Amino acid sequence: MSKIVKSMMMNELRQSVGDCREVLVVDMSKLDGVNSNKLRLALAKKKIHALGVKNAVARKAFSDIGLGGLGPALKGPSTLFFGGEDIVALSREITEWAKKYKDIQISGGAIGETSLSSKDVETLSKSPGRKELLGQLAAQILSPGSNLAAALLGPGSKVASCLKTISDKEEADAPAA
Repeated sequence: MSKIVKSMMMNELRQSVGDCREVLVVDMSKLDGVNSNKLRLALAKKKIHALGVKNAVARKAFSDIGLGGLGPALKGPSTLFFGGEDIVALSREITEWAKKYKDIQISGGAIGETSLSSKDVETLSKSPGRKELLGQLAAQILSPGSNLAAALLGPGSKVASCLKTISDKEEADAPAA
Protein backbone atom coordinates (compact mmCIF):
# COMPACT_ATOMS: atom_id res chain seq x y z
CA MET A 1 0.00 0.00 0.00
CA SER A 2 1.44 3.38 -0.95
CA LYS A 3 2.14 6.16 1.51
CA ILE A 4 -0.45 8.36 -0.17
CA VAL A 5 -3.18 5.76 0.32
CA LYS A 6 -2.15 5.17 3.95
CA SER A 7 -2.16 8.91 4.55
CA MET A 8 -5.66 9.21 3.08
CA MET A 9 -6.86 6.29 5.22
CA MET A 10 -5.40 7.85 8.39
CA ASN A 11 -7.06 11.19 7.63
CA GLU A 12 -10.38 9.43 7.05
CA LEU A 13 -10.06 7.59 10.39
CA ARG A 14 -9.24 10.81 12.24
CA GLN A 15 -12.24 12.57 10.68
CA SER A 16 -14.56 9.66 11.47
CA VAL A 17 -13.65 9.58 15.15
CA GLY A 18 -13.49 13.39 15.39
CA ASP A 19 -13.23 14.73 18.95
CA CYS A 20 -14.17 11.43 20.59
CA ARG A 21 -11.43 10.20 22.94
CA GLU A 22 -13.26 7.15 24.30
CA VAL A 23 -13.05 4.15 21.98
CA LEU A 24 -13.61 0.40 22.38
CA VAL A 25 -12.09 -2.29 20.17
CA VAL A 26 -14.12 -5.40 19.36
CA ASP A 27 -13.48 -8.48 17.22
CA MET A 28 -16.68 -9.13 15.25
CA SER A 29 -15.10 -11.30 12.54
CA LYS A 30 -17.02 -14.44 13.58
CA LEU A 31 -20.40 -12.65 13.70
CA ASP A 32 -22.61 -13.30 10.67
CA GLY A 33 -23.81 -10.45 8.46
CA VAL A 34 -27.41 -10.38 9.66
CA ASN A 35 -26.50 -10.13 13.34
CA SER A 36 -23.73 -7.65 12.56
CA ASN A 37 -26.24 -5.44 10.79
CA LYS A 38 -28.71 -5.73 13.71
CA LEU A 39 -25.93 -4.71 16.10
CA ARG A 40 -24.87 -1.70 14.02
CA LEU A 41 -28.45 -0.49 13.53
CA ALA A 42 -29.34 -0.84 17.22
CA LEU A 43 -26.18 1.00 18.27
CA ALA A 44 -26.71 3.72 15.66
CA LYS A 45 -30.04 4.56 17.34
CA LYS A 46 -28.02 5.29 20.50
CA LYS A 47 -25.51 7.38 18.52
CA ILE A 48 -22.78 4.75 18.84
CA HIS A 49 -20.72 4.35 15.69
CA ALA A 50 -18.87 1.27 14.43
CA LEU A 51 -15.84 1.41 12.19
CA GLY A 52 -13.78 -1.49 10.82
CA VAL A 53 -10.09 -0.61 10.70
CA LYS A 54 -6.71 -1.86 9.55
CA ASN A 55 -4.67 -2.13 12.77
CA ALA A 56 -1.37 -0.65 11.61
CA VAL A 57 -3.05 2.35 9.99
CA ALA A 58 -5.35 2.88 12.99
CA ARG A 59 -2.48 2.61 15.47
CA LYS A 60 -0.54 5.33 13.63
CA ALA A 61 -3.57 7.57 13.00
CA PHE A 62 -4.83 7.49 16.58
CA SER A 63 -1.46 7.88 18.28
CA ASP A 64 -1.14 11.20 16.43
CA ILE A 65 -4.41 12.55 17.88
CA GLY A 66 -4.04 11.47 21.51
CA LEU A 67 -5.53 7.99 21.40
CA GLY A 68 -2.24 6.14 21.81
CA GLY A 69 -3.80 3.92 24.49
CA LEU A 70 -5.65 2.11 21.74
CA GLY A 71 -2.49 0.39 20.45
CA PRO A 72 -2.47 -2.72 22.73
CA ALA A 73 -6.10 -3.54 21.86
CA LEU A 74 -5.53 -3.42 18.11
CA LYS A 75 -4.73 -7.09 17.45
CA GLY A 76 -6.47 -9.29 14.94
CA PRO A 77 -9.67 -8.19 13.18
CA SER A 78 -10.73 -4.92 14.80
CA THR A 79 -13.91 -2.87 14.83
CA LEU A 80 -13.90 0.41 16.72
CA PHE A 81 -16.95 1.56 18.63
CA PHE A 82 -17.23 5.17 19.77
CA GLY A 83 -19.88 7.75 20.63
CA GLY A 84 -22.90 7.49 22.90
CA GLU A 85 -23.46 9.41 26.12
CA ASP A 86 -20.16 8.47 27.76
CA ILE A 87 -17.66 5.63 28.03
CA VAL A 88 -19.77 3.84 30.67
CA ALA A 89 -22.86 3.78 28.43
CA LEU A 90 -20.72 2.66 25.52
CA SER A 91 -19.12 -0.16 27.50
CA ARG A 92 -22.53 -1.24 28.85
CA GLU A 93 -23.97 -1.52 25.35
CA ILE A 94 -21.02 -3.41 23.93
CA THR A 95 -20.86 -5.75 26.95
CA GLU A 96 -24.59 -6.52 26.63
CA TRP A 97 -24.20 -7.34 22.95
CA ALA A 98 -21.15 -9.49 23.68
CA LYS A 99 -23.23 -11.50 26.16
CA LYS A 100 -26.05 -11.82 23.63
CA TYR A 101 -23.77 -12.93 20.79
CA LYS A 102 -20.89 -15.13 21.89
CA ASP A 103 -19.12 -14.43 18.56
CA ILE A 104 -18.29 -10.89 19.70
CA GLN A 105 -14.99 -10.59 21.58
CA ILE A 106 -14.10 -7.33 23.37
CA SER A 107 -10.39 -6.68 22.81
CA GLY A 108 -10.10 -3.56 24.94
CA GLY A 109 -10.20 0.14 24.36
CA ALA A 110 -8.82 3.50 25.34
CA ILE A 111 -9.73 6.67 27.11
CA GLY A 112 -7.24 9.06 25.55
CA GLU A 113 -3.76 7.71 26.28
CA THR A 114 -5.06 5.25 28.91
CA SER A 115 -5.43 1.67 27.69
CA LEU A 116 -8.34 -0.52 28.74
CA SER A 117 -8.24 -4.31 28.78
CA SER A 118 -11.35 -6.39 28.14
CA LYS A 119 -11.70 -6.85 31.92
CA ASP A 120 -11.48 -3.06 32.39
CA VAL A 121 -14.29 -2.60 29.87
CA GLU A 122 -16.47 -5.13 31.73
CA THR A 123 -15.74 -3.43 35.07
CA LEU A 124 -16.50 -0.04 33.56
CA SER A 125 -19.84 -1.32 32.26
CA LYS A 126 -20.91 -2.09 35.84
CA SER A 127 -20.00 1.34 37.23
CA PRO A 128 -22.42 4.27 37.45
CA GLY A 129 -22.70 6.51 34.41
CA ARG A 130 -22.38 10.26 34.13
CA LYS A 131 -26.04 10.97 35.01
CA GLU A 132 -25.95 8.71 38.06
CA LEU A 133 -22.72 10.27 39.29
CA LEU A 134 -24.11 13.79 38.87
CA GLY A 135 -27.22 12.77 40.82
CA GLN A 136 -25.10 11.32 43.62
CA LEU A 137 -22.95 14.44 43.68
CA ALA A 138 -26.00 16.72 43.87
CA ALA A 139 -27.41 14.64 46.73
CA GLN A 140 -24.10 14.87 48.60
CA ILE A 141 -23.93 18.63 48.09
CA LEU A 142 -27.53 19.19 49.25
CA SER A 143 -27.36 16.76 52.17
CA PRO A 144 -25.61 19.02 54.74
CA GLY A 145 -28.03 21.87 54.05
CA SER A 146 -31.10 19.70 54.52
CA ASN A 147 -29.61 18.20 57.70
CA LEU A 148 -28.95 21.71 59.05
CA ALA A 149 -32.48 22.84 58.22
CA ALA A 150 -33.93 19.79 59.93
CA ALA A 151 -31.74 20.37 63.01
CA LEU A 152 -32.84 24.01 63.24
CA LEU A 153 -36.53 23.38 62.58
CA GLY A 154 -36.89 20.26 64.75
CA PRO A 155 -36.33 21.82 68.22
CA GLY A 156 -38.09 25.03 67.17
CA SER A 157 -41.23 23.16 66.25
CA LYS A 158 -41.16 21.31 69.60
CA VAL A 159 -40.91 24.61 71.51
CA ALA A 160 -43.74 26.12 69.43
CA SER A 161 -45.89 23.04 70.10
CA CYS A 162 -45.28 23.32 73.86
CA LEU A 163 -46.11 27.04 73.85
CA LYS A 164 -49.31 26.41 71.92
CA THR A 165 -50.34 23.70 74.39
CA ILE A 166 -49.70 26.04 77.36
CA SER A 167 -51.57 28.87 75.61
CA ASP A 168 -54.56 26.62 74.85
CA LYS A 169 -54.62 25.38 78.44
CA GLU A 170 -54.54 28.93 79.83
CA GLU A 171 -57.39 29.97 77.54
CA ALA A 172 -59.45 26.99 78.67
CA ASP A 173 -58.74 27.75 82.36
CA ALA A 174 -59.47 31.48 82.06
CA PRO A 175 -62.95 32.55 83.22
CA ALA A 176 -65.33 33.57 80.49
CA ALA A 177 -65.98 37.34 80.53
